[in-house]
Amino acid sequence: MGEVAVESFIDQLPLHQTATKDPNDDQQLQVITVESRSMSTGFNGLSNDRVVGELNPVDAWLPITESRNGNIFYAVFHLISSGIGSQALLLPVAFAALGWTWGVICLSISFAWQLYTIWLLVILAESVPGTRYSRYLHLAVVAFGPKLGKLLAIFPVMYLSGGTCVMLIITAGGNMETLYKIACGGGSTCEAKSLTGVEWFLVFTCMAIAIAQILPNLNSVAKVSMVGAITAVAYCTFIWALSINKGRSNGVSYSPSQESKSDMVEFGNIFNAIGKIALAFRGHNLVLEIQGTLPSSRRNPSCQTMWKGTIISYLLIAMCLFPLTITGFWAYGNKVPVNGGLLSALSQVHGHNTSKHVMGTIYLLVLINSLSSFQIYAMPVFDNLEFQYVSKKKQRCPGWVRAGIRLFFGGLTFFIAVAFPFLGSLAPLIGGIALPLTYVYPCFMYILIKKPSRSGAMWWLNVGLGCLGTILSVMLVVAAAWNLADKGLHANFFRPK
Repeated sequence: MGEVAVESFIDQLPLHQTATKDPNDDQQLQVITVESRSMSTGFNGLSNDRVVGELNPVDAWLPITESRNGNIFYAVFHLISSGIGSQALLLPVAFAALGWTWGVICLSISFAWQLYTIWLLVILAESVPGTRYSRYLHLAVVAFGPKLGKLLAIFPVMYLSGGTCVMLIITAGGNMETLYKIACGGGSTCEAKSLTGVEWFLVFTCMAIAIAQILPNLNSVAKVSMVGAITAVAYCTFIWALSINKGRSNGVSYSPSQESKSDMVEFGNIFNAIGKIALAFRGHNLVLEIQGTLPSSRRNPSCQTMWKGTIISYLLIAMCLFPLTITGFWAYGNKVPVNGGLLSALSQVHGHNTSKHVMGTIYLLVLINSLSSFQIYAMPVFDNLEFQYVSKKKQRCPGWVRAGIRLFFGGLTFFIAVAFPFLGSLAPLIGGIALPLTYVYPCFMYILIKKPSRSGAMWWLNVGLGCLGTILSVMLVVAAAWNLADKGLHANFFRPK
């Protein structure tokens, strides 16, 4: 015989927090006795070896856990679509500061480290029998406690969701303008007829929110993520293959930049480069959410399917990022611009001798990938906003409320993109603050939830990685702040280029 404690819907804490049992309150938890026979049936005929979500009625009403009919292919599509982004195009810039040897070492270590923390998240998602943690913030609250969990996780989770959507608007707006000029053929006539930066932002936002309106939950985003995954792999392959085909540009240098005037400036350049590599691997704030769309049972827990999907997707991601970085640095060396990365380098160096159809195809693939990534990164924000409504009204969100939430989010991200078009310059600083979500928190959450022996290898490994990641985060923030103080910040408020 076994017992499962089910949280009362009325006592549900904000942000999917797990309520704690008050020993003096006998009404807070309802205890249900379940027979543990593997083939017996209960709950109106359902097999008892089936794990039914988090046994929380709210989950069936929220976008992330509304549908749990995903599969390994959906997981792969989600992971690739969310895992490859514009940050990958900046990896050769990091190599320009670190050089070949340290660049490859840092890239390899970051890849292995973040893959390990994904594995930790996957196994922690069902670390308590009969309970599924389908949101990163929920797991953080369970591990660190209500106050500390929210304090540590709310900003990184919201920044890596909403902030990523803002950056997608900014970068995609610029890419749409470039695509228009390629299609138009360039010249003064095209310049005169081109939309303004704000108008390009608005066009992309309207397209993204229009797609979001027809995708009620995360599981329904799978087909869009499939398109995003295909386009991500395609444009990465196009760029590195074209770089090899065109060969090295004249005067390429692979030596670390010698422009540093002081040890502090050199320190800032090195750690900014390490930050670019560390932040190129993204999507950890979505791992538990993606796993939450998969069915789970005692015989086939979702962690098995999710980990298989993770291995497949990250093999493909590695096959994209490593050739993209190595061939990009080989072809352009220190000539890769900080703004735009490989895409800008390709346009500046080989744009004149490359077919406009090829260049247009690459920019179109990047644009489609941005639209796809927007959907999956926006979903945690939609989920949290709908949770606020459900908590107050005690009912599922009507269609008009769900549509209104998406419109509100689209308007908010558009406003932030227009107001702060220089947000990319602050990415190293803010990214350093959010870095623990990827490299630190999973290690400490494993220790707090699993409680491994202090004399065991897993305890020492996770403590070591957690402490190292914390130090790295602090160093990246210091380096980014110093870089801004040294070079200044071109804050063009409400004036997107």
